[in-house]
Amino acid sequence: MQALRQVIPLNRKGGVALAVYFRGELVADLWMGLQQGATLWQEDTLSLSYSTGKGVLATLVHILVDKGYLDYDRPVREYWPEFGILGKENITLRHLLSHSSGLYDIRHVIHSAEMMLDWDAMLKAYEQAIPRFEPNSASAYQALSFGWLVGGVIEKVMQEPLAVTFERELVEPLGLTGEAYFGTPDTELERVARPYRKPPATHSNPPENSKPRSKAPPTLTATQSILKFFGQDPLDVRDALVPKKMGQFDLFSDDALQACMPAFNGVFSARALAKIYAVLAAGGEFEGKSYLSQKTMSQLATIQHRRRDRVMPISMSWRLGYHRVITMGKRVPNGFGHMGYNGSGAWCDPDRELSIAFVTSYSMDSMGGDPRFWWLSQRTLQLADKVINGRRGWL
Repeated sequence: MQALRQVIPLNRKGGVALAVYFRGELVADLWMGLQQGATLWQEDTLSLSYSTGKGVLATLVHILVDKGYLDYDRPVREYWPEFGILGKENITLRHLLSHSSGLYDIRHVIHSAEMMLDWDAMLKAYEQAIPRFEPNSASAYQALSFGWLVGGVIEKVMQEPLAVTFERELVEPLGLTGEAYFGTPDTELERVARPYRKPPATHSNPPENSKPRSKAPPTLTATQSILKFFGQDPLDVRDALVPKKMGQFDLFSDDALQACMPAFNGVFSARALAKIYAVLAAGGEFEGKSYLSQKTMSQLATIQHRRRDRVMPISMSWRLGYHRVITMGKRVPNGFGHMGYNGSGAWCDPDRELSIAFVTSYSMDSMGGDPRFWWLSQRTLQLADKVINGRRGWL
């Protein structure tokens, strides 16, 4: 709890939750702050977790691979015939999971961000999409497209809505009913933490001598300058992250929370995320049940490539739906997970039999991860190492 308090901004309204599993046991289940308005964060509060949900969706894929419904290396067109055109004929599930399909663009695929609320329309849009490079010839983070690409494959092969498969194959077996959603039911909306938004100031009359501000010409932001410095094209980042009319899209509206946009609008409790990764930390065997075979575990945890990503500004070491663990010093060479744009994140370390999840209603707005979560990860690893070998250490 002390480490959690250290990362809470004292001058901002919002809340956080943290959960940790160690050696198969839930050893931390903490929350603090505000859910929304003046409502305190509760034990059952849920949080929109942005890209942290990609790791959950990938875990569902691996369960379906284990059961024989999917194969990493079969062309997607065999499951989804309408997909296999316009240069997508040889794209496999492995390419989609490892962000090497070339289908990272959304800006030129749809005409408006509002279209993202329509699941069927988005699947049709990616049926007509053209990859930006040959499969496995480069790496580009499918920041928004991942959910429709991977979720679309699942829906086509299972012949039912993604939410139904997700509930039956992952949520119910792990006892997570009511704690994990891709598309939040309207009955659960009041449990979702939403960011505090200060009402805009109103003035009956403009201040004296004030002049209307002219719109400044577009300039390179600091982030864009950094991307250029490291050899990335800011337009690639824009194309992956910013569909047209995104400024008019409210991700926390009821419509958006209820829609299925699994790359970035999964809603979870920290406890649910930590338990999903606890299964992976345990090698697929958890609480006396087998969820994943050793063969599938070996595949999903293997680094697929170490290429510089066209969209992400840091090295990712992509696995099949997961990336490397980021800390402030501790090494986790065999760990993997996924972080989210708002500072949320979840990961596991099979070597330590450890998993951690952090969700928040604060916004970090960072593609490179949240230093708050890095710090919590570092402290958690230190405490685990104290139990395992008697010393915390920094590295």
